[in-house]
Amino acid sequence: MKRMYKILMNTPAWLMILCTILLILNQKSAAQNQSMMRYEISVKDTMDHLLHVSLVGSGINKDSVLLKLPKWTPGYYQLMDYDQSISNIKATVNGRITLWNKLPDNKLLLNNVKPSSFKVEYDVKANRQFVANSLVDSNHAYIIPGSVFFYVSDVANILYSVKVIPRQGWNLVATGLEPVKNKDHEYIAQNIDVLYDSPILMGKLDTLPSFYIQGIKHNFIGYDIGNFDKPGFISKLSRVVHAASDIIGDIPYKEYSFIAIGPGRGGIEHLNNTTFSFTGNDLDKPRNTNRMLNFLAHEYFHHYNVKRIRPYELGPFNYDGPNRTNLLWVSEGLSVYYEYMIVRRAGLSSDSTLLQNFERNITAHENNPGKNYQSLIQASYETWSEGPFGKSNADSNKTISYYDKGPIVGMILDFAIRNATHNQKSLDDVMRALYWKYYKHLKRGFTDAEFQSACESFAGRSMKDEFRYVYTAELMDYNKYLNLGGLKLKIDKDANGKEIYSLMKMDQIDESQMNIWKSWTGN
Repeated sequence: MKRMYKILMNTPAWLMILCTILLILNQKSAAQNQSMMRYEISVKDTMDHLLHVSLVGSGINKDSVLLKLPKWTPGYYQLMDYDQSISNIKATVNGRITLWNKLPDNKLLLNNVKPSSFKVEYDVKANRQFVANSLVDSNHAYIIPGSVFFYVSDVANILYSVKVIPRQGWNLVATGLEPVKNKDHEYIAQNIDVLYDSPILMGKLDTLPSFYIQGIKHNFIGYDIGNFDKPGFISKLSRVVHAASDIIGDIPYKEYSFIAIGPGRGGIEHLNNTTFSFTGNDLDKPRNTNRMLNFLAHEYFHHYNVKRIRPYELGPFNYDGPNRTNLLWVSEGLSVYYEYMIVRRAGLSSDSTLLQNFERNITAHENNPGKNYQSLIQASYETWSEGPFGKSNADSNKTISYYDKGPIVGMILDFAIRNATHNQKSLDDVMRALYWKYYKHLKRGFTDAEFQSACESFAGRSMKDEFRYVYTAELMDYNKYLNLGGLKLKIDKDANGKEIYSLMKMDQIDESQMNIWKSWTGN
């Protein structure tokens, strides 16, 4: 250290100044040479539901540029026809109109680009009210980035910037994108996965009071959110977030936003936000409040379970086609399991409500003939062609929903681990271990074998008997596992002959069963 001090002291001042100038110039040159895609998006026509996009690409050192729209959007595992909504394409290079070709599979080819920047302008029809589609009307716009922003697939290290231009009279913009300092409604994304993971809502929006968990800000902002006890609702939502984050023991984002896109159905999870259909007009009924809190707990827990605790195949994404995995029963099915557990642990539902949630899944699954034909891994893998709830055509009787069987298997795994360890370990330990090992340390997803290995590691024994319910269509022995927690299954029939399943506490239970029951329910 002393030697370095002497060198600095003996260096002429002019040389130090020159070195500083050269360093600044090199940094500026590197920034100027950075490949950039700059998007500007605005509302063109609310009556025709049109958005207008201006895209400027620079620093892309290619003779021709192949632009693409993704065939799907993260969080919704279905192929989408986003390219069918694009019209009025105009392209220029250095201000001069250039030829372009619209190719199959959502592609747009620009020729004679090198070394200039290029500009592409186009309109996007946004008229479908759905959480995985863009929508614009006179009061708001909901933008799915994958449906409106072209990308360059074969160039690495591109920086993406987005400028949003709200209509006059629109007061707010909500998105998970990182804002640019001192710039109104300008945002930055370090890669295409972050860009496509960050929907944008703008318009005449309402905000609810923010709350803080571990010093981290959580927002609620939305369109047409309705009339309800807003302070009371936010208080409950904060308890949900607290209970969910306690499971993993870490909050990985700098800020989180619940973005309500208006009445409807469906929600999609993202790294630091969720966009979801919402109305508070019926939250005066306890059943509706429980359903909404379950829903939001599910979407919030997804930022752990699928965005970070993710199957190996789900990232980095391939936007050209399906990203098939056997493990959506973990990503979605176990998120259903945890939505019930989170709301109960937050003290926002009763033991009876918790059991009723599982009763609905058991009743739905057991009355589905597909239980005899399709396994959980098959349902996960085939969701791209069959949908998340199984087929709805003539073959519907041969498919299942991982939203129903997934949480049931989650309960079986949890009870089995608790029993094997004298209630010292649980499924919570498995989820935590996956987060810290694969997301935080190895920075990748996990495989089928690694998930089972994690469960067996905490159980301290083989769990091949339990995983038969994952890999096969073998009928589940409910009472074998329910009894571990002092529960039993009752089966009745309604007037139409449909079997109705009820979960009941056993008449007599021992100390082990009581301990598992109390720990499982958060009592």
